Amino acid sequence: MRVMAIDYGDARTGVAVSDPTGTLAGFTTVVQGHDPAAVATEVARLAKEREVEELVLGFPRNMDGTEGARADLYRAFAQLVEEAAGLPVVLWDERRTTIEAHDILHANGRRMKTHRKNVDAVAAALILEGYLVKKRQQRASETTP
Repeated sequence: MRVMAIDYGDARTGVAVSDPTGTLAGFTTVVQGHDPAAVATEVARLAKEREVEELVLGFPRNMDGTEGARADLYRAFAQLVEEAAGLPVVLWDERRTTIEAHDILHANGRRMKTHRKNVDAVAAALILEGYLVKKRQQRASETTP
């Protein structure tokens, strides 16, 4: 089952898609745009093109687990994506993904100035990896006596 993770942002939205088995993050890209409806339409197009069966949206939470200030904005975007793609959207805790994405890019020799171009796609890949790990753990616990 192919899964798509979305790291929604005001100007750039990162997208990561798993391999066909839903095991590893594969394809990544960034969707440019300020209009949520247009971004949702492009995300839906990518989902169809990549034969995605499940959508996961990074959801803002504070470090104490409470919902972040932008939670309502993200819920509204999730609704737009659901309508455009015809698939339900799972909201996934995205705490620290952007910070970790910057750390990964910096560790790989990328200059801070160029992070902006890639950080959203890397953050989406981190959201996807976290979600896929959780799904594997759930499947394993269901099969363990």
